[in-house]
Amino acid sequence: MAQPVITCLDMEGVLFPEIWIGLAEKVGLDELRLTTRDISDYDVLMKKRLHVLKTHGITIRDIQEVVQTIAPLPGVPEFMEWLRNRCQVIILSDTFYEFVGPLMQQLDFPTIFCHSLEIDEKGFIANYCLRQKDQKRHAVIALKNIGFRVLAGGDSYNDVSMLKEADAGIFFCPPESIAQEYPQFPITRTYLEFQSHLAQAGPFKA
Repeated sequence: MAQPVITCLDMEGVLFPEIWIGLAEKVGLDELRLTTRDISDYDVLMKKRLHVLKTHGITIRDIQEVVQTIAPLPGVPEFMEWLRNRCQVIILSDTFYEFVGPLMQQLDFPTIFCHSLEIDEKGFIANYCLRQKDQKRHAVIALKNIGFRVLAGGDSYNDVSMLKEADAGIFFCPPESIAQEYPQFPITRTYLEFQSHLAQAGPFKA
């Protein structure tokens, strides 16, 4: 019997532009341009972000307004339609449920596993709450344990443990520094290349 396939995808940098970079451009703060492509320790990164938000009086509403302006990367709707016709898809992201509703709506609401925020009475982000530490890797482990063949695609440091754990891990448009640090993963830079690698790893029809 053929093993069912499920694909786990990162969100920002793979399907959508980075939310925090969009916020940085809106408010004019370069400190917010740092992402998981730059800092491998997610706790360090988020503490830096929350400090900047507090210092400059930036609220959850400011971030949500940025999210409303973000569209999928060119080619993503077609890519997601192609992939969802061939296997189940889960988005594994270190973003937050308080952000992502408008983005998921644009892709017809795929399943997404991410984290949550604590918002105070004035609309400021008081803290962030991980659903589970290293949740991407644990999600892949759980899916494999219930009998799925798991493919995974990502672009950043926080995707590496997911790519390592998957039956097949693939980079999509990673920074050159990360690609060189983890040469075991094939690199794709267009959705057609990504589809080709996924189809081969599935295996399913290209």
